Amino acid sequence: MSFQAYLDNIEAKTGLTPRQFMALARERGLDEPSTKAGQIVEWLKEDYGLGRGHAMALVHVIKNGDRISDKHVGTSGSHRDESDRLWLDGVASRP
Repeated sequence: MSFQAYLDNIEAKTGLTPRQFMALARERGLDEPSTKAGQIVEWLKEDYGLGRGHAMALVHVIKNGDRISDKHVGTSGSHRDESDRLWLDGVASRP
């Protein structure tokens, strides 16, 4: 599953876009550089019922924004992404 597919699945499950999760994390002070991934994972598990894999995808977005490694970009593997940029504003608004 691509990184973007993880984010799309999170939106389908929770009704929230990655950008909305970023704002919620900021409101809780969970976007600070010193925040540990485990703190964010626990919040996402408790409040939204997300498993570790989906939560870790959001941890990456909260900590790093829309950039991902180009390691899988343009490959034919199961973890391929079309771009090194993620779409954070929701499936419905994707161009």
